[in-house]
Amino acid sequence: MAVDHPFPLLHADVVDISRDTSRPILLIGFQHQGNLGIGYLASTLRQHGYSVVICDVEAEPEEIVGTAVRLDPMIVGFSLIFQFYIPQYRRLICLLREAGIRCHFTMGGHFSSLSSRHNLELLPELDSVVRFEGEMTLLELADRIGTGREWKTVQGIAFREGDRMEATPMRPLVDDLDRLPYPVRDFEPETALGRKAIPLLASRGCARTCSFCSIQTFYRAAPGKVVRTRKPSAVVEEMLSLHQQRGITIFLFQDDDFPLFGPVWRRWAADFIQELHRSGLSRRVIWKMNCRADSVDPEVFASLKDAGLYLVYMGLESGNDEGLKTLHKGITVEQNLRAVHLLKQVGLMFEFGFMMFDPSSTLRSVRENLNFLRAIVGDGSAAAVFCRMLPYDGTPIKDELEQAGRLRGDICYPEYDFLEDRVTGFYRELTQILDVWGWIHGFKALSPQLNWSWNELAIMERLFPPMPQLAGYKRELQQITQESNAVLFQVVDDLLETYLNGRPHAWSASRLGQRRDAFLARMLNARNTFVAANQDVLMRALYPDRAQELVAV
Repeated sequence: MAVDHPFPLLHADVVDISRDTSRPILLIGFQHQGNLGIGYLASTLRQHGYSVVICDVEAEPEEIVGTAVRLDPMIVGFSLIFQFYIPQYRRLICLLREAGIRCHFTMGGHFSSLSSRHNLELLPELDSVVRFEGEMTLLELADRIGTGREWKTVQGIAFREGDRMEATPMRPLVDDLDRLPYPVRDFEPETALGRKAIPLLASRGCARTCSFCSIQTFYRAAPGKVVRTRKPSAVVEEMLSLHQQRGITIFLFQDDDFPLFGPVWRRWAADFIQELHRSGLSRRVIWKMNCRADSVDPEVFASLKDAGLYLVYMGLESGNDEGLKTLHKGITVEQNLRAVHLLKQVGLMFEFGFMMFDPSSTLRSVRENLNFLRAIVGDGSAAAVFCRMLPYDGTPIKDELEQAGRLRGDICYPEYDFLEDRVTGFYRELTQILDVWGWIHGFKALSPQLNWSWNELAIMERLFPPMPQLAGYKRELQQITQESNAVLFQVVDDLLETYLNGRPHAWSASRLGQRRDAFLARMLNARNTFVAANQDVLMRALYPDRAQELVAV
């Protein structure tokens, strides 16, 4: 099956290679918000004549197994995001083998690339691991397997040879991203108030060296340029195609660090802005990106907002200098605070990542982190979130903890000891009282739902006609967010007093759960009341061709 948009073949030496494309290839991975990694693999394979079917790993196992039995694939490829999903993949792989699927099983992703030996040990049913960027590696693997040729010499793979793990020489990273065909997007776009959203990439790689992040080690372990950007015109051309053909009006850039930092990337951003205006998309679509706090500049971000930027995600990670040093962020608390202040000044919505706890945490640093959160979202401009840093395989901080004898748990669920016993006790009690998956994490938790309401509000501001009641709804949402943040902060504060000064607290899981449910009810009532009151405006904007019919209704 060919892709819709013709692109030059990635390498001239694949043109005349013999291949048998009679059997399909099955790719399995997470599809929430779309998996561009799988999408690029699929489009490359289809470009060279292979039939590719993609399954969501979160679908019912019986459904996935049924698909595999029906297809009788030549290869099943698994996309692994994080190592703690390995038990889930192991169960699925065992079910596939039990159902009689005997073809080649391979897996790719950060953990698979950086910890190939562990990956093969934990999943002995796998035949191989595709390491680092996999477009050409998986294509060559398919060519070899399909024609019955030796596959263990394919560049960029790892496999077992008896009791040993063997790895072939690493394949260089893709040097020209514009030669990749558009990723396959065989999924329904997410929608918000009827507006469709879809992910895309402007670049690959990350120039930063955060100690907790496997992304930067992933792109440094393979030969090639660490960060590669697409041409701004090519990115906008893809956006325009998706807008015209699929009605996409919200684009979610998944770049690890959107090209903004330094003079070269600033020129890239300026060209991107110019292309958006030239194409007319700046007036018809909005988009979100990820960046670091040291990239935020008021003039640049005002121009980005004018070109459609509506949401900025920043990995702030810590509100104290020791934490930022431990995490090797290469940034200061003041820079983080300044970035948040400038985004508010420009009028851009923001979300953030934050690690309340890391290997250097003390009760004092937790207090500093709490004060930092109060400073940035105490006004209700966004819902408060935080987590504990996890030491993933392939990260410098995991190696440091292991060398120091502080690493605990296992490969799938790594943990570490805090240096202070009081911090350990504090963390345990906080997680017992605070239902983290009910308040901070998970799609149904309070903070994500509040932030989704803010997302909807920004979409209404940018993609719908003016609604007089919008300002009032915005004030109400900010009040709810501010009050819910205050409760969360008070819980952390009161527990700190218990562990610092022995002062008892009155919080319990049930009491906090009641407060959370009350905030959720207020939020949903405010949102639904506003949407109901403006239903005519929203519907007419969504269905302009049916305006007369809607008026009659």
